[in-house]
Amino acid sequence: MLDGCVPWPEDLAADLRRTGIWRGRPLGDLLHESCGRNAERVAVVCDGHRMTYAELSLRADRLAGGLIGLGIRPLDRVVVHLPNIPEFVVLVFALLRAGAVPVLALPGHRRAEIAHLCAHSGAVAYVVKDRFGGFDYRGIAREVPGVPRVLVSGDAEEFTSLESLESLESPEFAESLESPRLAESLGSQESQGSLRSRDAAGGVALPRVDPSEPALFLLSGGTTGLPKLIPRTHDDYAYVMRATAEAMEVDRDGVYLAVNPVAHQAALACPGVLGTLLLGGKAVLTSSVRPDEVFPLIEREGVTATTLVPSVLRLWADSGRPPGELSRLLVQVGSAPLDPALADRAGRVLGCRVQRWYGISEGLLTYTRLDDPHEVAVNTDGRPMSPLDEVRVVDESGDPVPAGEAGEMQVRGPYTIRGYYRAPEENARSFTPDGFFRTGDLVRRGPDGNIVIVGRIKDVINRAGEKVSAEEVERQLRTHPDVRDAAVIGVADTVLGERTYAFVVLTEAEVRASAMKQFLRERGLATYKIPDRLVPLPNLPRTPMGKVDKKALRALAASSAR
Repeated sequence: MLDGCVPWPEDLAADLRRTGIWRGRPLGDLLHESCGRNAERVAVVCDGHRMTYAELSLRADRLAGGLIGLGIRPLDRVVVHLPNIPEFVVLVFALLRAGAVPVLALPGHRRAEIAHLCAHSGAVAYVVKDRFGGFDYRGIAREVPGVPRVLVSGDAEEFTSLESLESLESPEFAESLESPRLAESLGSQESQGSLRSRDAAGGVALPRVDPSEPALFLLSGGTTGLPKLIPRTHDDYAYVMRATAEAMEVDRDGVYLAVNPVAHQAALACPGVLGTLLLGGKAVLTSSVRPDEVFPLIEREGVTATTLVPSVLRLWADSGRPPGELSRLLVQVGSAPLDPALADRAGRVLGCRVQRWYGISEGLLTYTRLDDPHEVAVNTDGRPMSPLDEVRVVDESGDPVPAGEAGEMQVRGPYTIRGYYRAPEENARSFTPDGFFRTGDLVRRGPDGNIVIVGRIKDVINRAGEKVSAEEVERQLRTHPDVRDAAVIGVADTVLGERTYAFVVLTEAEVRASAMKQFLRERGLATYKIPDRLVPLPNLPRTPMGKVDKKALRALAASSAR
């Protein structure tokens, strides 16, 4: 396995292959075969543009050839920083075909996160959109040191055009085929007999891909602030796509709407865009959550499934949409706790089915079954997806708690990783000696096996489904010359789930909240990590041990909100 990754135990991996949970097929091959079966069907829709499976396959293979021509080899890491646009789908498909490993950054990430991802992953390339949502992503590329190559979708300016690599006639493509690194790479692969047919890749042979290797890297937030890298293999991720499609009753006639960023696990593969494409369905991409824009899109494209965070579900339910018009739609809700009253109201107001999910990028997925009693469907986060998922709920000493009592959830199973990439110290903290992942989530598990998420033991704020490390924001605030100390907490909010409150101890100078937010943006902090409210204090409250008393800060925030 790729150096820096933690493999599953060999006996477990052998059992999973023997039972067919893992099927030993690379995702790029599976997608390519789906394109062959469904060539004339529509694969991807975005902003009125439609791409058939035949077009998707041709573009992905040509781009794979161009990427290989640049010297990108199997298991090389490529940071992908693209919004919900067709180029994201084409690029990830191409990287899977080439055997390279996409590192999926989120649209809201900025210089601090991207520099970390590029350095920590050892990326050989960084891919961005030129401009999106009023932001010029090429500026990040200019500020991140040490990335060997930058590829830009759109106006590349001084960088390499991503689209040019799809063109067999382009000078960039021809030049890439003469690359010394390509000759060295292909020579090594030819000697190992690891090449497949050249397909449409412009004469470049595509490598055989080991399905036990990482297919892509997802990102994890946490108390350290900067994302950890989560290696998801072809074997385990293909299983996730199959199992979630079955759970949501998505098939060849399914139409999946990606509202969340496609780089998020749910919109990517639960079953998301990739899982839908594996089945021959249609993936619809949008970056809008506005009901007046999304509802007509749902009706026009016949959307049957989508994934929302609770704050967006509330927005849709508050729009007063008449019942019945979204009757074909199944809404998968996760990424943050869902108020049972909202789940019940949304189903009635929107006239659709609402299915609760809990999921972590590291692995475990739980969900309410479509035939669950109403009480279970709206009040719990369901049961584990796989019969092979192992869940235990423990107290602070690691001892199991009785059913119905709250404790930390620890998990392992056929699609829960055994370790982060190149993170031995973090792995020692996050994984037990017997391979269980410490989720940091407090849950109650009933006698029927259904779980309810009741909180977190980690100091992480869940803002509209995005994880914000309090420690990271505090660290950035303290770099301001007029900030002596800072503490950040999450405050419950009916729209976002939690808002970020920053309590700051200032010098004699007065600092406006708008100026502080601008300072943090200039520091390269992601947009969703910028505090929603800045609260000056003369001093931070402390516990008897001298630590910041965040319980007192939460009480202060609650009293000020009254």
